[in-house]
Amino acid sequence: AWLERVPTYKDQQEKLKDKDLSTYGFLGYPLLQTADILVYKPKYVPVGEDQIPHVELTREIARRFNYLFGQTSDFIQTTTAAFAKLSKHQAQFFQQLLRRYQQQGDVESLQEGQQLLQQVAGLSRNDRECLAGHLAGHGKEILPAPEVLLTKEAKFPGLDGQKMSKSYNNTIALTEEPESVAMKIKRMPTDPARQKRTDPGEPEKCPVWALHKVYSNAQVKDWVVTGCRSAGIGCLDCKSPVIDSIIAEQKPIIERAEYFAANPKLVTKIIADGTEQARATAQQTLTEVKVAMGIAE
Repeated sequence: AWLERVPTYKDQQEKLKDKDLSTYGFLGYPLLQTADILVYKPKYVPVGEDQIPHVELTREIARRFNYLFGQTSDFIQTTTAAFAKLSKHQAQFFQQLLRRYQQQGDVESLQEGQQLLQQVAGLSRNDRECLAGHLAGHGKEILPAPEVLLTKEAKFPGLDGQKMSKSYNNTIALTEEPESVAMKIKRMPTDPARQKRTDPGEPEKCPVWALHKVYSNAQVKDWVVTGCRSAGIGCLDCKSPVIDSIIAEQKPIIERAEYFAANPKLVTKIIADGTEQARATAQQTLTEVKVAMGIAE
């Protein structure tokens, strides 16, 4: 039921009616994301705006797991001992934050408390996890609930005005050839009201305007708004700065990609090193999870 309530589940079912999405692979994808996230215990998850519900599902699962399996036999004893390590001022402040969060639902108090625990010297990792769990109102915080980390443009527009997605076939690849980029932008739909070059238009009704918001400075955007609404510029004129900006942004990316393509052994080493680090972190988390669940070997 949790998975069926994820907004992207129904949204893509509506938009991709030509595909068979009645599979668990599609329904359970956010749960796979949850596993990929929680196994590394991150504080933040960099995502697009459309993925926020997936991270919220991750947070719900982490909280539910901590509630079910965080009440270890020594939780109260360990938490009491950890609390005694706080200074008088820190202990009073921690209690204030706990009351404000648990009695008044003040989420900022929870965040302040978590930050406080990170700053207190002399606490072990287990001490911090127990105190964080106590603050949140459940047992030991085995799996921390991460926050989303959004960029300025948290929902990147595609060639048709929807979010850019390979599923919607409306993308520009990071290493796409300049000629292909120019052709795709030139073929983008514009304001339907502009049937002729002399017809005035409205930027807010044009998918190209969404790209201007990402790539153009204030001067160019003013030029677009004035020129479009007065029919002073044509749609191809409007698209030209976007084409130039995208190609300029891609140039160093393409050069970097070419360097790695010419050095496959370096790529293999980077992947191997990263895999080794990731595996060590994941194994530690899995061990903690299995111990908490009572299924450790």
